[in-house]
Amino acid sequence: MSLDNKPIYSGGCQCGAVRFRVEGALGDASVCHCRMCQKAFGSFYAPLVSVREAELEWTRGEPKRFRSSKHVLRGFCAECGTPLTFEAPDGVALAIGAFDQPEEIAPAIQWGVEAKLPYVDAVPSLPGEVTEADMESAPYLAELDSYQHPDHDTETWPPEERR
Repeated sequence: MSLDNKPIYSGGCQCGAVRFRVEGALGDASVCHCRMCQKAFGSFYAPLVSVREAELEWTRGEPKRFRSSKHVLRGFCAECGTPLTFEAPDGVALAIGAFDQPEEIAPAIQWGVEAKLPYVDAVPSLPGEVTEADMESAPYLAELDSYQHPDHDTETWPPEERR
């Protein structure tokens, strides 16, 4: 919380080249199944939360933007490709997964359901395994050293030894 009791959120891209800070209440959180969002996120849908009522500040770098339609810009990290924004005339929405604590932001509605992929609703019923369960077929997991930016602000990134 800020000194005036406004919630504060932070987040950024996978590589750490772009970081943001949001001060104030987040708006509606949703997932969008439209084909443009599927392609923009390279995924089944786009999880987004509105920040139009809050103050958004880019604290490291800034997204590169692609005009995906007459009215919408989509921001992403030019270094690692992480999808970050949906920018429309009515405001900006940020990718929920780009927040440092995405578990705090639960979607409340689905948009674009006419394009929902037919198997999406069945995904939660698929068997689930922890990452380490795949050690036999993916032995590189034992030596995995993540270069991903941590889920908190850092003064500099990447670490000196990786520059």
